Amino acid sequence: MLRFMPVGDSMTIGSAGEHTWRYRMWQHLRGTYGGPFAIVGPRETLYDKAVDAPVSYEYADPDFPRHARRHLAGWGEGWLHMAPLIRETVKRERADVLLVSLGLIDLGFYTNAVQTAENVRRFVTEARLADPGVRMVLLPVIPNVRAEADADFATEVDRFNELLAKAVADLDQPASPLLLASVPESYDIHRDTYDGTHPNASGEHKLAGAFADAMYQAWGLGEAYAVGA
Repeated sequence: MLRFMPVGDSMTIGSAGEHTWRYRMWQHLRGTYGGPFAIVGPRETLYDKAVDAPVSYEYADPDFPRHARRHLAGWGEGWLHMAPLIRETVKRERADVLLVSLGLIDLGFYTNAVQTAENVRRFVTEARLADPGVRMVLLPVIPNVRAEADADFATEVDRFNELLAKAVADLDQPASPLLLASVPESYDIHRDTYDGTHPNASGEHKLAGAFADAMYQAWGLGEAYAVGA
């Protein structure tokens, strides 16, 4: 059984009333992956903005099974926060494939591009200490409203994404492959988010598709993602 673990920030945990890209990925894998799989992780809730805490179980689809809601994601958490957690989490959850969407929070509040890239490398090292064969798919920082409004921040995002690509190239190993997912060219913060940052339904599909297409193209895993599936 292949065990997938979504890792991310607010765009991955999602908030009360949303489907999340995790849900779209689960649907995609259920329809295209030709073998048994599981979604794993130590958390399963959504973030509740009303109480400012990750305590909600109000997914948009109430039939989204609890066993498929698992993740390691947190509102306001980044590479800085996940690197110290990932070794023990991979070991405990026996995760085979990490689907990682991080970086915006780091750059916005905690670390510059170089420091953030250093935490990426720490994350990869720690994950491999738990499982030398773990596979990872890393998504660059996607378009967001702050980058559109702040040229200096946009430059920092571009710099980090370049460093992320270099880290993937440097750290990729046959026994523990790393993939750099591609941000969909059609991703538009005015159409694919509800606030310039967090994905709406179309954005969720595009983020899930970025991970799914990377795994299909590089590893032959599943099929190409069908938006709206």
